[in-house]
Amino acid sequence: SPTQVSIPDDLASALTTGFVRPGPQFLSTHRLNGLGFLIELAEQLKELSTSGERDGLLKDPWRFKEFSENLQFRGVSMQESDTKTRSQKYAIYHLLFPDSFGTIFDHDHKSRIAKAFAQHIAEPTDDVDRQLYQIHPRVEEIYGINITHFYEPEIRARWDDKFTHIQPQQQPALMIESGSDLSDLAAELYLPVDFLDEISTLLGEKRQAIFQGPPGTGKTYVAQALARHLAGNDGSRVALVQFHPSYAYEDFVQGYRPRLTDSGQAGFELKDGTLLRAARRAEAEPEACHYLIIDEINRGNLSKVFGELYFLLEYRDRTIALQYSEEAFRLPDNLYIIGTMNTADRSIALVDLALRRRFYFVEFHPDAYPVQGLLRRYLRAHAPGMEWVADVIDEANRLLAVNGYDRQAAVGPSYFMRPGLDDATVARIWRYGVRPYIEERLFGQGDSQLPQFGLEALRQSVRTNSTAIGAGGDDADGATPETDA
Repeated sequence: SPTQVSIPDDLASALTTGFVRPGPQFLSTHRLNGLGFLIELAEQLKELSTSGERDGLLKDPWRFKEFSENLQFRGVSMQESDTKTRSQKYAIYHLLFPDSFGTIFDHDHKSRIAKAFAQHIAEPTDDVDRQLYQIHPRVEEIYGINITHFYEPEIRARWDDKFTHIQPQQQPALMIESGSDLSDLAAELYLPVDFLDEISTLLGEKRQAIFQGPPGTGKTYVAQALARHLAGNDGSRVALVQFHPSYAYEDFVQGYRPRLTDSGQAGFELKDGTLLRAARRAEAEPEACHYLIIDEINRGNLSKVFGELYFLLEYRDRTIALQYSEEAFRLPDNLYIIGTMNTADRSIALVDLALRRRFYFVEFHPDAYPVQGLLRRYLRAHAPGMEWVADVIDEANRLLAVNGYDRQAAVGPSYFMRPGLDDATVARIWRYGVRPYIEERLFGQGDSQLPQFGLEALRQSVRTNSTAIGAGGDDADGATPETDA
C-alpha cells in the first residue's frame, strides 16, 4: 500500500517491553523466513473470497491455526522452510489468540511440557497446542498460581531435565520410608502408580496438598492410605481431623479449655490442638514422616482456624509466636498436610487465594484421570459381570451435565466399591444412596427430570446408546426393579 501505516500508540506501548525471548536463531538466521511467513499469510488471508471467511478464521483460533499450517508458500526462499517459520507462527497465534496459545515459541519445549503433564489431557489429540490448552488450567489449579507459560522454576523443573531449581528456602525432600514402593499401594487402590508418585513429588515440594472433587471419588480414603504407606505403615504417625463450621483456632492450634481445678472449682487450661499435637510428635521423631489429614477442609472458616499458621505453611524454616502461649513455634519439615475438599456443595465457600497459594491441588473427578475408569477396574477384579454399573454411573453423570450441572455434581464410584456386590445390592445403594443425592442436585426443577435417573431407566439408556454406536446391547438383567424408576 502506498499509504504509510502507523502503529497505534497503545499497541506500540504494549509491545515495547516484549513478551518472549525467542533465541538467536529467531533473531538472525530465521528472521527473514519469519517475515516471509507474515507476508504470505497476509496475502493469502486477503485473497479469501469473502470477508466473512476471513472474519471466521480470525474468530476461531483452531481454524486460524489450521489455515496457517497449510499455507502453500509461493516465494522460492520459503520452500521447505517449515521449521524456520515455526516460532513466528507460534508468535502470531499468541498475539491473535492469547487465551488459546501461550508464550512458548519453542516446539521442542511444547512437546516436552505436553509429555510431562500428559495425565491432564482429558481429550486425546495430536495437536500439541490443544494439549497445552487442556494442561494449562490443571497446572494452574495444582500449583495454585496464575501462569502465562511453563517456565516458572518449580514447573519447569518438572519437564526440563537440564533445569535445576533451587528453592529460596531449600527444604529436604520427602522422606519415604524404606521399602515403601508405591506399586503395591497403586494396585490396592486401583490407581496408576504414576499418579501416586506425582502426589509424593508434590508433597515433597510444598509439604501441603489438597485432594478436591465431588463426593464419592475416594479423596479421604486415598489420603489415609497414601499417608499411612508413606509413614511406614505406622498409624501413630498419621492424624486425622474433620473441619466443620464450629471448628476454631482453639481446636486446631491452641486454646483455653474448661477444666476442674484440684479444689473442684471450674477453671481453664491451655491445651494444644490437633495441629500442635501432630507437630510435637513429628519433632520427637525427626527421621520419620508424619501426616496430618484435614477432611472437608473447606467446611471450616479457614482464615479463623489457621490464624498465623498461614505464614508457617509457606516458611517452614521460620518461627512465629502463638496467639495464646506466645511460644515461638515452627512447623517441622517432616510434617505433611493433606486436605480433602468437596467441590459439589455450593453452600461451602472455596478456599481463599492465600491458602490456595500454599497448597497444591489434586483433582479427583469421575470423568478425568485417574478416577476415570476406576470403578470398572474394581468391578472387573471383584465383581465380574457387574461392569454395567460403571456404564450406568457414566450415563447418570452425562445426564446431569445435559441438565446444566457442572462437573462437580457428578456421582463418584465409591458407592459401589464394596465386597459382595450383586444386582440387589446395586439397586439398594441406588435407591437409598445415589438417587437421593441426584434428587438434591435436581431440586427446584420439578419432578420431570427425575424418572430418567431411575436405575432401570439408566440401564435401558445405556443399552440404547450402545446399540446406536454399534457396540451391541447389554443383556444383563435381574436388577431389582424400582417402583419409582
